[in-house]
Amino acid sequence: MAGSTNKKVMIRRFDRESLPGFVNPQAYLQVAGIEILTASGNLLVVPYEEVKALYFVRDFDTEEPPAESRVFQNRPKMSGVWIRMKFRDGEVMDGLMPNNLLQLEAYGFTFVPPNAGSNSQKVFVPRTALTDVQIVGVVGSPLRSRKAKPKPEGQIELFE
Repeated sequence: MAGSTNKKVMIRRFDRESLPGFVNPQAYLQVAGIEILTASGNLLVVPYEEVKALYFVRDFDTEEPPAESRVFQNRPKMSGVWIRMKFRDGEVMDGLMPNNLLQLEAYGFTFVPPNAGSNSQKVFVPRTALTDVQIVGVVGSPLRSRKAKPKPEGQIELFE
């Protein structure tokens, strides 16, 4: 766990309680699992099969996000790929991923949660935790350019 920049995270697991700790954002995804420095100072590698989601948090708040804040109520305003994930236990969660295939990770998906103003800033979900991932929409697609509004007839230009 080399490096001086560590981020606060909370790992939600399927079978056990949540695990608060710190990760190095460039090296936390290992072949065997997620490398985390716990709040008590132990360095652990949590296998991907045990992890439901890894939340990058502002504070170590152990409260679960409410079910209604796990899906978008309206179309997201930020640009990206809007995805809907179904977990092994049946829970459904939405997220907004960058519209860049080079940023896909081999072990799972990192995305912005629907309520980005809450304690969770980003979320990583391992592929092993999911049964289904669907693309709901592409927000701010560069394929469609917006047409310029036509100038009203009789409108004078400011500096003609």
